[in-house]
Amino acid sequence: MITPSRLRLACLTLLFAGSVQAAMFEDDEARRAILDLRQRVENLRQAQQSSEAALQRSLEAVTKSQQTIRELVVRDMQAETSRLQQSMLQLQTQIDGLKQTISELRGEKDQLQREIMLLQRSQKEALSSLEERITKHDQRFSKLEPLVVQIDGLELQVDPSEKKDFELALATFRKGEFAGAIVAFSTFLRKYPETGFRQSALFWLASAKYVKREYLDASNQLKAFITMNEGHAKFPEALLTLANSQIELMLPLEAKKSFEDLIAQYPSSEAAQAAKERLPKLKLP
Repeated sequence: MITPSRLRLACLTLLFAGSVQAAMFEDDEARRAILDLRQRVENLRQAQQSSEAALQRSLEAVTKSQQTIRELVVRDMQAETSRLQQSMLQLQTQIDGLKQTISELRGEKDQLQREIMLLQRSQKEALSSLEERITKHDQRFSKLEPLVVQIDGLELQVDPSEKKDFELALATFRKGEFAGAIVAFSTFLRKYPETGFRQSALFWLASAKYVKREYLDASNQLKAFITMNEGHAKFPEALLTLANSQIELMLPLEAKKSFEDLIAQYPSSEAAQAAKERLPKLKLP
């Protein structure tokens, strides 16, 4: 690049050379030399201007490129910011929707709990009313003359309410509803502690508990049964069930005695035949 100082030095050099030549040559030649020198200086000046213009254009192009880059960067950042804001807005909308749903579900839950409480209260009141009606009904029937019934080989005098409750409990057992039968016969025995059905109720209660694998209770109730009337038709079956309960309770000696009592007292019964088959299979200590 031609700087101003170099240009001045070149001009002085040419002028000095022109002066020397003017002294040596004739005036025409000196003028031509001066004109030629001036042309050279002009050419140098124009070249400098052209270089400076090119440099300026280059600087402007660089500046414009930088501006374009900055604009692109700003535009990309704005677009990305807009996308992030949109995503956050959508997420917030979803969160608000979930909060609303949770609030509605809580409201429904509270409403259901209130309805359940009201239903339970209503059921409790209905049961209380029903129990009161049953009690009054039982009291009315208890004033009636006792009935004479025959059951399991025995003749009994019982109140109509006793007969009805016993038959309901027995029907529950025969339907195979053994858990319900346990509740029914237990309630019956508490309600009528002196009932003539006591021995039969004990037998069926023990049988239901044996089926439900409540062997200890079954054994105790069968022992209570056995202390009563030996003429009861279910006596052989009671001894057989007692022995089977004792086997389940791992009391082989007691089971052996129950089998032997059954065989001795009721030798021709089906229960005694079953006892004869099971007795030899007992694992005695």
